[in-house]
Amino acid sequence: MTVEAREKIFVTKPYLPPKEEYLAYVDRIYESGQLTNAGPLVCELERVLADYLGAEHFQYVTNGTIALQLALKALGIEDGEIITTPFSYVATTSSILWERCKPVFVDIEPDNFTIDVSKIETAITPDTRAIMPVHVFGYPCDVDGIQKIADKYGLKVIYDAAHAFGSVYKGKSLVSYGDISTLSFHATKLFHTVEGGACIVKDKDVSAKLDLIKRFGHNGDEHFTLGINGKQSEFHAGMGLANFAHIGEIKAKRKAITELYDSLLGGKLQRPANKNGLEYNYAYYPVLFESEEQLLRVFEKLNSEGVYPRRYFYPSLNKLPYLKEYTPCPVSEEISSRIACLPLFVDLSGEDVEFITKLIKEAL
Repeated sequence: MTVEAREKIFVTKPYLPPKEEYLAYVDRIYESGQLTNAGPLVCELERVLADYLGAEHFQYVTNGTIALQLALKALGIEDGEIITTPFSYVATTSSILWERCKPVFVDIEPDNFTIDVSKIETAITPDTRAIMPVHVFGYPCDVDGIQKIADKYGLKVIYDAAHAFGSVYKGKSLVSYGDISTLSFHATKLFHTVEGGACIVKDKDVSAKLDLIKRFGHNGDEHFTLGINGKQSEFHAGMGLANFAHIGEIKAKRKAITELYDSLLGGKLQRPANKNGLEYNYAYYPVLFESEEQLLRVFEKLNSEGVYPRRYFYPSLNKLPYLKEYTPCPVSEEISSRIACLPLFVDLSGEDVEFITKLIKEAL
């Protein structure tokens, strides 16, 4: 089969539920006539997801970036330094900068690519307000070590858990750690609502404040605080409810694809280390090449055959051109130059995985 005849394979493809299931929720929207402002589908989705994640205080919001910004606002962090990781999607750093705080980068562990807890304490200054680590690819940070440091110095912990939906660590949802954990429900995620995000909040009062802030800061005609529009629509919630009905099937298929990759690649490429006590969600399939040159050679081979993996995450965020200063993070910089995610989505066939791995082996 020619490249032109073969359907292109991208790094991800959004899961779409059967159309009639989504349209049943659209019918309910037309019947209620309510499109936004905490409509019945939004409230239903919040209840369903809170129960699934074991979250006492759950806030469904516009997207994962707004979730991080709302988390900072709700915790009263409006200036100062935020210790974070350079190995993540740019939104982690952008949210800090957008809220007029300063990101302070701490390098990462070389085995599972999360923030290196042994280096956090030396980065703390009198201006430090919080720690914002990332559960990269759905693998957990050292949550116990991070919390111990936060308690010692009186710091807040905000986890960017955009990849962590469905991951369970030490018997509870990975998003239950920290003062606030944030999720992304973007179309590329394991579970999506087309666009969307959430905040899982530990403290009841902080959750109430976040809920107020995401609704412009007012109740009716009474205005209480500066706010923003972080609400979600009924149409997005309907997609979320339709997708959630298939979450078991989605995870099972992604697990099967992951295991097939593992068996076919046979350890030729390094994979993230799996911590004891983790029930993984199979959100991504990251692989680490020996060098950037090898990565680019494999990419050239795959692209020539209509296969498009992606460099997650590149560049290392401490090297963003609009930062005022550069903080060396040699582990992150080195890993970001030679890591990529292979295609992983529900509709990816076993034949596609065999084709992809064959091309990788040829390029290696």
